[in-house]
Amino acid sequence: MVMAAGLGTRMRPLTNDRPKPLVQVMGKALIDHAIDRLVATGVKLIVVNAHYKSDQLKTHLAKRKDVEIRISDEHDEILGTGGGIVKALPNFEDEPFFVLNSDSVWVEGMGHALERMQERWNPYEMDALLLIASMVTALGFEGGGDFNMDSEGHLTRVADRRVSPFAYPGVQIVHPRIFDKAPNGSFSMNVLWNVAIEKRRLYGIRLDGVWMHVGTPEAVKEADDFLADLVPA
Repeated sequence: MVMAAGLGTRMRPLTNDRPKPLVQVMGKALIDHAIDRLVATGVKLIVVNAHYKSDQLKTHLAKRKDVEIRISDEHDEILGTGGGIVKALPNFEDEPFFVLNSDSVWVEGMGHALERMQERWNPYEMDALLLIASMVTALGFEGGGDFNMDSEGHLTRVADRRVSPFAYPGVQIVHPRIFDKAPNGSFSMNVLWNVAIEKRRLYGIRLDGVWMHVGTPEAVKEADDFLADLVPA
């Protein structure tokens, strides 16, 4: 699943005339960066939730012929990072699946992040496996970090007034069971992650590479400049 229903207010004025997932980085729409990663990993079906300027997003996605794309329409209400997935759950037939934010772009280091996540995934131990990025190399991210991670990969929250070495770049594998007691309507995945932490069933795997959070016009320029420097002259 690719999360694409947000209003993109922090990305204005670039989102005055388009949804945030259609903002371009290095000449490619953000959502295509995410879809290309999934297709390269062998994904055959992608569900995209849509709300703001959804007609533009649907028209854009209809051009892709390399993967089946279904739209989960949140026309009446944005359901949040948790509620949006719950609405789309029937598409996944009770199987674990990737969830990607459409504003995450990254450069791979050793190996491929999504393939490494597939190899690490253990449905008997995990309710969710989150990709975790180093704060040292992250671009465009504002905050004190999201999680601590122990040597076995268990994730825990950061204590008050403390910073974490890791940020969550919006990439995870989830098992549908994590939603068994989910709230109704709009809610954040943080609610369910906290439950999984208590059960020691929330895990992380470190991104070997550089993550770019593309959430503002300034972050778009920063990502463009960083990626342009990687292209041979």
